[in-house]
Amino acid sequence: MVNAKINGVPVQVAEGTTILDAAEKVNIKIPKLCYNDDLPPWAACGICVVKVERNPKMLRACCTPVEEGMSIITHDPEIVQVRKTVIELILSTHPDDCLQCPRNQSCELQTLAAEFGIREQPFEKRLRDLPVDTSTGSLVLNPDKCVRCGRCVKVCQEMQNVWAIEFLGRGESTRIAPAADVSLAEGPCIKCGQCAAHCPVGAIYENDQTQAVWDALMKTGEDDLSCVVQIAPAVRVALGEEFGLEPGTVITKKIYAALRRLGFDVVFDTNFSADLTILEEGTEFVKRFTDFAAGKNKDQMPLITSCCPAWVDYMEKYYADMIPNFSTAKSPQQMMGTMIKTFWAERAKIDPKKIFSVSIMPCTAKKFENSRSKDMYASGEKDVDITLTTRELARMIKQAGIDLVNLPDEESDSPMGPYTGAGTIFGATGGVMEAALRSAYYLITKEDLKDVNFTGVRGLSGIKEARVHIKGIEVRVAVAHQMGNIAQVLDEVRKAKLEGKDVPWHFIEVMACRGGCIGGGGQPYGATDTIRQKRIAGIYSDDEHSIYRCSHHNPHITEVYQKFLEAPNSHKAHKLLHTHYEKRPIYKE
Repeated sequence: MVNAKINGVPVQVAEGTTILDAAEKVNIKIPKLCYNDDLPPWAACGICVVKVERNPKMLRACCTPVEEGMSIITHDPEIVQVRKTVIELILSTHPDDCLQCPRNQSCELQTLAAEFGIREQPFEKRLRDLPVDTSTGSLVLNPDKCVRCGRCVKVCQEMQNVWAIEFLGRGESTRIAPAADVSLAEGPCIKCGQCAAHCPVGAIYENDQTQAVWDALMKTGEDDLSCVVQIAPAVRVALGEEFGLEPGTVITKKIYAALRRLGFDVVFDTNFSADLTILEEGTEFVKRFTDFAAGKNKDQMPLITSCCPAWVDYMEKYYADMIPNFSTAKSPQQMMGTMIKTFWAERAKIDPKKIFSVSIMPCTAKKFENSRSKDMYASGEKDVDITLTTRELARMIKQAGIDLVNLPDEESDSPMGPYTGAGTIFGATGGVMEAALRSAYYLITKEDLKDVNFTGVRGLSGIKEARVHIKGIEVRVAVAHQMGNIAQVLDEVRKAKLEGKDVPWHFIEVMACRGGCIGGGGQPYGATDTIRQKRIAGIYSDDEHSIYRCSHHNPHITEVYQKFLEAPNSHKAHKLLHTHYEKRPIYKE
């Protein structure tokens, strides 16, 4: 521990603690722009400068460690003026179009300008008039709004290991752009949206498709159009943040009510199709594992989960040799989309062409997934017409003047609304694995678990391993989240296969974003590990309060198989609920 003073207030912190973190401990806020809790500090913006006694320089608080006996000054007239000047210089190259910006009222630069009382522009405006990139259909890159803080580069390269964005040019000509100066769609981008989630301004954001949904909602009734919506597991524990609620607050039934007030005819829940995914993927795992235990088809192990479209895109680009190990099960979003336009359409006697299917997701890559391959048109139509992020839904609710927090609770529609606890935990890292193990145990033994909690796969460790014993049979599993962690896992599998050894794991779950879907690129801004933990706690609270906690116990899932799909992994189920993968180039020619 080291002892210091900050603005005369004594503070004791662990050796290596930065001045920025030490100041927070004594309730002193030092302004910052390039710094983010998820990333190592790299002192790009200079807004966090402070003074230290007997040091002639101003030091950057984000990367300067506290030393024994330091006396630190965080605010005085000179420091405030330096910070204000830095902000004014940034604003001199930034468009003044806050009213049209997607980050209006959630922009960190806007907040700093307001806090420092900036009312005039003392420097000449130097806008660059760079083209906007909308090529991916999921994300929009507007380089004119970029403040060159570098967060997106750090996230894409160091957290995600994708390397789709980098610094180009030098000096005043420096800009952040897709690698090789191609469009985002032509490069390695996997559409995970973590760049957008970490950008402090409106330089990268989701492709807003709310107007297309409003247009469809306006047509209901007059054109016999039925608007059907589904909500993902992670949305229910994050949407409330946009309305002042504590992160992790479960507001599922209020979301159902809000969606009906927006004008949706039918409200289903993606948790139901998560249960469906478990029956399909779990059956697939049991078949593969049984063959493996019998010495057959050993190259098909491990089985790797396929729910995350950003991870699917990454795998097809960087690990195409692993395609035989990838589960063919579609994601819950796509399973629900197919079931809406087949099973439900048949039951409701509605032409699938007259169904407008919308999904509410925590993820920007889900927009890409809707048309990823011809398998996403299994119903004969586009299975999911539009995907909105959690942020987009929040904007629609506010536009409609709906008081979300005080809405009365409502239920989802049957039969594809009721879900189990296993379905809801899909939203957290380790949740897909845990849900699968709950049902895999039953599928192998025909007995139910006495304790369905697999705590070994929970938490925010980047890579989690566990050994599960099913009637004396050991199943080795691994869970990786945050894309930068997956290479370590897959490289170990590759090495074992090349050396002719048993693979280290039989089942691997991968989610592209830190914390899983609860930390997705389309969730409310400002996620930290503290917020992620609260969202995860909300997910598991929803699980614990569920009537059923295993997917195979969902009576509506049983009904769907009996009346429509026949059996898990049946020919019909494969046709509707499964997909295929193919190698994609990292850079398009």
